[in-house]
Amino acid sequence: MASGTTAPPPPASLPRIVAASLIGTTIEWYDFFLYGSAAALVFNKLFFPDSDPLVGTLLSFLTYAVGFAARPLGALVFGHYGDRLGRKKLLVLSLVLMGGATFAIGLLPTHASVGTAAPVLLTVLRLVQGFALGGEWGGAVLLVSEHGDARRRGFWASWPQTGAPAGQLLATGVLSLLTAILSDDAFGTWGWRIPFLLSGLLVMVGLWIRLSVDESPVFKEALERSESRRRQGEAEKLPLVAVLRHHWRDVLVAMGARMAENISYYVITAFILVYATTSAGVSKQTALNAVLIASAVHFAVIPAWGALSDRVGRRPVYLFGAAGIGLWMFPFFALVDTGSFGYLLLAVTVGLVLHGAMYAPQAAFFAEMFATRMRYSGASIGAQFASVAAGAPAPLIATALLADYDSSTPIALYVIAAAVLTLIAVGVARETRHRDLAEVTAEDGEQAGTSPAAEARTV
Repeated sequence: MASGTTAPPPPASLPRIVAASLIGTTIEWYDFFLYGSAAALVFNKLFFPDSDPLVGTLLSFLTYAVGFAARPLGALVFGHYGDRLGRKKLLVLSLVLMGGATFAIGLLPTHASVGTAAPVLLTVLRLVQGFALGGEWGGAVLLVSEHGDARRRGFWASWPQTGAPAGQLLATGVLSLLTAILSDDAFGTWGWRIPFLLSGLLVMVGLWIRLSVDESPVFKEALERSESRRRQGEAEKLPLVAVLRHHWRDVLVAMGARMAENISYYVITAFILVYATTSAGVSKQTALNAVLIASAVHFAVIPAWGALSDRVGRRPVYLFGAAGIGLWMFPFFALVDTGSFGYLLLAVTVGLVLHGAMYAPQAAFFAEMFATRMRYSGASIGAQFASVAAGAPAPLIATALLADYDSSTPIALYVIAAAVLTLIAVGVARETRHRDLAEVTAEDGEQAGTSPAAEARTV
């Protein structure tokens, strides 16, 4: 491959690479979201039984948030080695760690059996989940972005993003099926373990597919340039150091862009299971079914938003989603408060469609910000450090606001504030859709956002 050219792979290879990233991210998000749904439904009783119901829910969401705290560490470690060794190896490792931790949660003793050791073990496994997911996202989207046709990068890179709703769909679907066929006692005693144990089988499938794909050609080319320079005596900077030197503005933009996207998603999919059942008088089964159907719609619209970002740009689509989610919050809670399944479904579905307008272009947008030999680190750091301030405390903050004010108004204002932050961050960012990933060469001492090699051009 000629230097500076992002040639599309053979037609047969790109769908296989997309499938490998999609299936892997689906499994990882299934594992991660399964915990969130279980935290809302049963973990408060199984691991924190001495607390009143709402406090128990807060504590279970606190362990849920711990997983997010480990994601920046995962981003740093996986980003460093992903930029040094390649995307594929680290993606395989992340899948094994996530699947192993999830399977182990299904074997955990509860508080009734081992006392305080139960929530401690649960928290440790949640940390492992977060660490693995912190490295998963960046590698999955980069593997597709760096293989794909630059003219349709937004579309192809959006497919790994569908792993989030697919994982949500799978996790919620399994839980919904179990709650439908099992009594509350049976589900609370042993039924909740089944979805976690299923992760072992899913990981085997994911590993088989991921091991069959090739490393990114853009990364291979950058690695060859780097090794040539090393032989000439030039020292290579650590990826993290290079990111902070050349891309610190891009990291801040990525973090700001994540605020509305991350917070709104966990309010709409995780917190809503608490709010709908405690404040709107909706049954657990009804709330799960609404999230299940809306997640299917979410899955379908993400590639469409990604394709639109190829035509009009990443920023316009992202800005539309951020503005839309802010405007939707008050109608969202008003519809949920009716207690009607139809209105609940409408609220969650529209919310996730608007979320998709931010989430779909995010993969290509973030990948296009950073140079190849620091792209895994830069994209992962920007995305995962934001998750600590955004997605991690979102269900916790929303639950606390509900407990303090017994009203959805503060929660809606919380999401609106996040939307304003995202509008500002994306508003000051540069459009990236015409960038050739092989030409973003901060290895040459150029800053991707300002260097001639990184300037937008038609490809």
